[in-house]
Amino acid sequence: MKIKPLTRAAIAVAALAVMGAGVVEARQLGLGMRGQLRQRLLERKAEEARPIDLRAIMPGARKQTDAYGSDAAQRLDVYLPPGARNAPILIMVHGGAWKIGDKANTGPVENKLKHWLTKGWIVVSVNYRMLPDAMAYEQAQDVAEAVRWAQGHADGWGGDPNRVILMGHSAGAHLVALLSSRPDMVGKAWAGTVVLDSATMQVSTTMAGRHPRFYDEAFGADPAYWAKASPMDQWTPRAVPMMLTCSTRRPDDPCADARRFQAKAQAAGRDMPVLPLDLTHADVNRTLGLPGAYTDAVDDFIAARFSR
Repeated sequence: MKIKPLTRAAIAVAALAVMGAGVVEARQLGLGMRGQLRQRLLERKAEEARPIDLRAIMPGARKQTDAYGSDAAQRLDVYLPPGARNAPILIMVHGGAWKIGDKANTGPVENKLKHWLTKGWIVVSVNYRMLPDAMAYEQAQDVAEAVRWAQGHADGWGGDPNRVILMGHSAGAHLVALLSSRPDMVGKAWAGTVVLDSATMQVSTTMAGRHPRFYDEAFGADPAYWAKASPMDQWTPRAVPMMLTCSTRRPDDPCADARRFQAKAQAAGRDMPVLPLDLTHADVNRTLGLPGAYTDAVDDFIAARFSR
């Protein structure tokens, strides 16, 4: 039976959203045959949900789950290396179209644990309220509370509250970029932020063009809301320094958005490195932490932030 193009698109986008890759992955994979696509998506979903073997990554490391708010979604996982003392802290925010995803999924966490936890870092993976319970700005407020909570508990973990790196992918990248542009949402600034292939940098521009329906759910129809939820519109020279990575395989050209953001920062005398990557949207997240030039570049940015 033939499937109409729009129907195939809806199937692909919906299924990919369930596993956290979003509409950009749907476009990159192509729609293909429904059965083949469903099989690939089920395999990817199973991989995302696979339990992470922490003992295999680092013997003696442990994981604890804590609440930073009263809502059931306001939880975070804290991965602690053995004997942590003045350890740097990586706070990771998962993506998923502002509506799905989980702090324990392999894509946001596993390779980052293999790289940073084994180097003695504390790694924190954050959940937050999602659509339809909270729109994008309110999600950013949740992440702000999680960062503030982590800063306040760092000493008890053996961590250094002055050496915190914030990181997020896709919708999570939008949230961490917004907080970095508006660090007053957290209160105390942190060392730096790594923005992994953001879903949007300037919300008004995104909403004015063609966009998936879930953007309307995340940002509504009020231009004033778009502005307050827009990293580029909220940025000032007081922002926390950011490194922006972007997929060159995405048809919506996120690297152009990243360079426009970089130009705004440079015009104000602030550096904002941009790293284009020949990777899919999902692999910009998943492969970070594997040995290679990509992870090395992120490490160099972090080292520069810690040296100041």
